[in-house]
Amino acid sequence: MAGGANAILVGGRRGERATPGTPRRLPVDLLLAAVAAVFTVAQLVLVHPSMGLGWDETVYVSQVTTHHPAAFFSAPRSRGVPLLVAPVASWSASTELLRVYLAVLSGVGLYLALRAWRGLFPSHVLATAGAFFATLWVTLFYGPQAMPNYWVAVGALICVGCFLRVLRGEAGRRALWGVAAGALLMALMRPTDAVWVAVPLLLLVLARRHWMLLVALAGGLAAGGLEWVIEAYAWYGGLGERLSRASEIQGGLGWNFAVDDQMRSLGGRGLCRPCTGAMPNPLVTLWWVVLPLLAALGVAVAVRARRTATALVPFACSVTSALPYLFMIGYAAPRFLQPAYALLAVPVADALWHLVRNGRGRWRPVLAPLVALALAGHLAAQTAVLMGAVNRNVDSRQDWTRVADELHRLGVRPPCLVTGHESIPIGYYTGCSSGETSGNNGNTTAAEIVDTASRIPVAAITGPGGTAPGYARDWTPHRITDLSVRVAPPG
Repeated sequence: MAGGANAILVGGRRGERATPGTPRRLPVDLLLAAVAAVFTVAQLVLVHPSMGLGWDETVYVSQVTTHHPAAFFSAPRSRGVPLLVAPVASWSASTELLRVYLAVLSGVGLYLALRAWRGLFPSHVLATAGAFFATLWVTLFYGPQAMPNYWVAVGALICVGCFLRVLRGEAGRRALWGVAAGALLMALMRPTDAVWVAVPLLLLVLARRHWMLLVALAGGLAAGGLEWVIEAYAWYGGLGERLSRASEIQGGLGWNFAVDDQMRSLGGRGLCRPCTGAMPNPLVTLWWVVLPLLAALGVAVAVRARRTATALVPFACSVTSALPYLFMIGYAAPRFLQPAYALLAVPVADALWHLVRNGRGRWRPVLAPLVALALAGHLAAQTAVLMGAVNRNVDSRQDWTRVADELHRLGVRPPCLVTGHESIPIGYYTGCSSGETSGNNGNTTAAEIVDTASRIPVAAITGPGGTAPGYARDWTPHRITDLSVRVAPPG
């Protein structure tokens, strides 16, 4: 009976103590579910469900749909996203339905990811961590999209949270299965990212000689990456060849300082390649500079409270997950750092609560309103960036629709082939196959294109300032928006 009333569990969870006379808090599951529900609704409200599919999305979705030819699947990609969207995309061409499905699924994923941390932090810290991650513009923007990075972040949170619970001797086999499931999800979505996230976990488990934990972690990574490895030997001549080709497509992995590129992308740029131009407004980038400082404070708070691992392990995993995208590639996309943001959100939330409340649980009269004001400004900035990104992407994807409509008017209808500038998304929107003779998505030759033109409609698209390919110079030229389109004569 030691501890008496101070040992009362709130919501039936450990680590949630209430002092005598204080009101009972919401059960942790209900609180986390509320955060996930608001996240889902925010996606549906702020990100237009009717927003067309982006370039990468057309590649992933086309792998499982029956109403569009499969686009070329390059070496860095993995089959996790096609599996994720298959329950809807395999039978429906509705973008709105796919967006709603992914928004709901991403909310469920966030809930499960936060739930994996029960008992490691109080419920208000976990809810704050979830809210912080969920309100980043990049999380809201990509949550309802058919892209892998958000799901790597979810898998990372599940894997690391369950890993820490196993180290603490909690939850037994359930937590081991959670480690395996989180590792599997990461590797299924992006095998190389999964390995970078798992490096600190592998080192720690080897140091602790916790062999069951090692089996769960390594087994999950292996199961998730198995298809990618098999595909490497079937199509690329081996794992080394696929990794080499993936590195080549990403500009050659090596020393590349991309920190400034990532900062430029924070203004709402989906892909910053090449990453030129001015930096966004400092109000947009300030949170990114403060984030590691708050996370370091969260680690210091945990060390002082003698629960070092609960903050240091996610911090370490966030660092290793971010390393290749900050220092090893020569371009940037904000979605690349989603796993790092998700993992940092936990110590950041702990630090925020430390700033606003003292050791006795009382509000700090000066810091509490300052932190609240800073968070309100951060939320406003994130919302503004999100709306700008959504509007730009809606416009660009409507352009692809207009081009597809004009191609249909010119007689380019399925079965057909589109080649040249932006052939993958334009081909998808037109219902055609896509082909490239060179570059990262090279999958055909000029001779094969000419041969195809003798059987089905073929359109060669040239971007602004470009020159039509030699095989298409005698084809009938047309102008669609700012594009030059040449349609092969009927065979």
